[in-house]
Amino acid sequence: MPSFPLTATEGRSPVEDAARELIHDYLERHDLAVIATASPSGSPAAALIGIALAGRAQDIHVIFDTLTTTRKYARLKANPRVALVIGLGEETTLQLDGEAEELAGEALAEAKAAYFRKWPDGREREAWPNITYFKVRPSWIRHSDFGRQPPKIVELHNFETGGFK
Repeated sequence: MPSFPLTATEGRSPVEDAARELIHDYLERHDLAVIATASPSGSPAAALIGIALAGRAQDIHVIFDTLTTTRKYARLKANPRVALVIGLGEETTLQLDGEAEELAGEALAEAKAAYFRKWPDGREREAWPNITYFKVRPSWIRHSDFGRQPPKIVELHNFETGGFK
């Protein structure tokens, strides 16, 4: 008998649903990530960011804020592809590749609600000039746990164009 649940979200296996839950729970427990961006010429840069999880296990998005005066912002506008590493200082990490989208309108209001739940002091920063918010839609995720033997690695990729669904 399998050790995973026998039910699954339509179109996915129970194993994939379990992997999505693992990733969702991991993201809920963490609030910092390193984001890697690239300039139009391909020059890399990395920065520490505060993150918040938005969405359910079936539709995960990562929210962060930044200033429009930063190098990170200019790079995101020129090339929205990013990589995140979450879980610094542990033997368990989550790597995520995706596209960052600057938010506006209703999507911005929903993202801020999620962000402020994780980062209550974000409400103070909301009044800063040039503050903006991004949502990262994952296209590939790897959760690695090297604290167990043998190591456990869970990878999800090839998501639908609209994001992690």
